[in-house]
Amino acid sequence: MTGISIHVWTSAFGVLGNIVSFMVFLSPLPTFYSIYKKKSTEGYQAIPYVVALFSCLLWIYYALLMPQSNLIFIITINTIGCFIETIYVGIYLFYAPKKARVQTVKMLLLLVVGGFGAMVLVIQFLFKGAVRGQIVGWICLVFSVCTFAAPLCILRKVIKTKSVEYMPFFLSFFLTLNAVMWFFYGLLKRDKIVAIPNILGFIFGILQMILYVVYNKKEKNVIKEQKLRELQNHVIISDEQKKLPQLTEEQIIDIVKLGAIVYSEKFNARGTEAAKVENMPKLQTVDV
Repeated sequence: MTGISIHVWTSAFGVLGNIVSFMVFLSPLPTFYSIYKKKSTEGYQAIPYVVALFSCLLWIYYALLMPQSNLIFIITINTIGCFIETIYVGIYLFYAPKKARVQTVKMLLLLVVGGFGAMVLVIQFLFKGAVRGQIVGWICLVFSVCTFAAPLCILRKVIKTKSVEYMPFFLSFFLTLNAVMWFFYGLLKRDKIVAIPNILGFIFGILQMILYVVYNKKEKNVIKEQKLRELQNHVIISDEQKKLPQLTEEQIIDIVKLGAIVYSEKFNARGTEAAKVENMPKLQTVDV
């Protein structure tokens, strides 16, 4: 490929990467809309959003230290990511109970202010030139690998529970697509720090989607079987309710005796009434 075509393809993957990453950043919106409506964080944790904020800051710092690579698309999407994640953390702090709010503030101070701030100071004062970019790049690479490896816990949970409740398909799909875009962007830029972590992201994304398809099908079959069993039980219960009660031999004899007594009493009553009618004095007729 010529230099112009490489530049065009790099820009294309950079733009597409920005678009897909933006959609991934917006994926928690339903969660925060629910928090806003219920005025409560309902047990949600702020860890993913604080970590995402730290990751965005890391990549911006790395891109700024590598001016020769012209990683403008890394800077743009991570700046947007910082803004969005800051809003998420702010909403969480506003609606979280006191204990969760204190923990979130501690995490922000430890990871974002203390961790990122200390790293910048150390690198700026102890290292010079291209070494700075290399060190921050390797930190970004290790952190990204850990971030992409985090879904292993979810994969294990899916296999153990045989349920895909905690692994939305579209989120897995967009994360996989995101990894593809940034892999090709890093490959065309000849930047292994950008490309290598996204290979892992692509592999884990594919695994998530395969597991989703497999266990979602099994889960639907289980639900169908449960509904079929419930329907069969309902029919059996209905049939049993319609059946006459089973009587013992003694109960049948008692019912027959009771019927005989009732019949005899009615018969005697009718005989008595007939006798009374016969004993009544007859009317004499007068011939005119």
